[in-house]
Amino acid sequence: MNGGNRFHMLDITLRAAARRAFGQPASPGKGPVHLFLAITDHFEPQVHQPGQHIARKRLEQWLREYPLIAARHRDCEGRPPAHGFFYPWDEFDEWEFSRLVELCAGGWGEIEFHLHHRDDTEESLHRKIRQGIETFQAHGALSAWPSGRPAWGFIHGNFALANSRCEGGVNFCGVNNELAVLEQEGCYADFTFPAWRTTAQPRQLNSIYYASGDPTCPKCYDRGVPAQHMSPRASGVVLVEGPLVPHWKPGKGGLPRPAMDDGTLTTNLGYSPERLDRWVQARVHVQGRPDWLFIKLSCHGAADGDREALLGRDLEALFSDAEARYNDGERFRLHYVTAREMYNLIAAAEAGLDGEPGELRDWLLPPPHSPAYQTRAADRAG
Repeated sequence: MNGGNRFHMLDITLRAAARRAFGQPASPGKGPVHLFLAITDHFEPQVHQPGQHIARKRLEQWLREYPLIAARHRDCEGRPPAHGFFYPWDEFDEWEFSRLVELCAGGWGEIEFHLHHRDDTEESLHRKIRQGIETFQAHGALSAWPSGRPAWGFIHGNFALANSRCEGGVNFCGVNNELAVLEQEGCYADFTFPAWRTTAQPRQLNSIYYASGDPTCPKCYDRGVPAQHMSPRASGVVLVEGPLVPHWKPGKGGLPRPAMDDGTLTTNLGYSPERLDRWVQARVHVQGRPDWLFIKLSCHGAADGDREALLGRDLEALFSDAEARYNDGERFRLHYVTAREMYNLIAAAEAGLDGEPGELRDWLLPPPHSPAYQTRAADRAG
């Protein structure tokens, strides 16, 4: 790790510690706190290029096992958890994608857009995104704006949003004004962060916000304007961050040492009740609505090791614990949401809508447009 990154990590750590100690929002007041839980998965069956046979086996395990896990669980609305599959366009495989569409159309998740790219120009990035979105849309995997154009969420490969990482002679993006490009192509929100231990990590922490930096410079999202209740934003891609919470963990000799919880589920950093408590304590929310808390977790669910941990241990433990401790109906109400539904709830809060959250899941952006998705949505409405 170079000196610049060490300094950046120290800066982020101090900011996170200060926010936890002094920056907690006011009490939400009367009524339950609504927890909106989404898992945004950098879902890459071809990670490390294992060959088609292994990549398909990775996906087939999800096809078999995830519906069995999710079917055992319900939130306060009686809905099972739906997984967020951010599928990489740069690793697109027709067979994989078609199977994933079938899984999601069964009610087990939704597909969004993931992209690894390097040394791009604004023109070449527009071209790549447009080709990918046209393909995703042709499979009925995407939602749509009221105008009819495709609407999609985004995770940047290697966390390098807006040209924020250039390391070892490798530029993991190339386009300073990438957020503008995403907006022009129909993106509704970015779900890349946190990116702990990388220079891409913004100084704006545990927040839902709009970038306020110079879009002609790298990392224009480093700081921004928080989303506000009753103050809808006219334009811009909203950045939805997951939790980044400092804590103490046992070190050598039993002495505590500082650590950071970034809301990522891996084989080495699995689920525990203490982690859920930290994610709630991060209190990611739209300013003015402290009773609506957004918990965006992340994972690399197709990767060996992480996949076995998620499907064999962590998802079951997370859902069971969340339902047992954060869904009593009086203090807390738990809602399993997709990335799209999370965005709709954010937009509804910005618009000042105060109805039941379950009635606002599809408020602005409807479910994806394949016939199977639409049948599922009609069944839910009925």
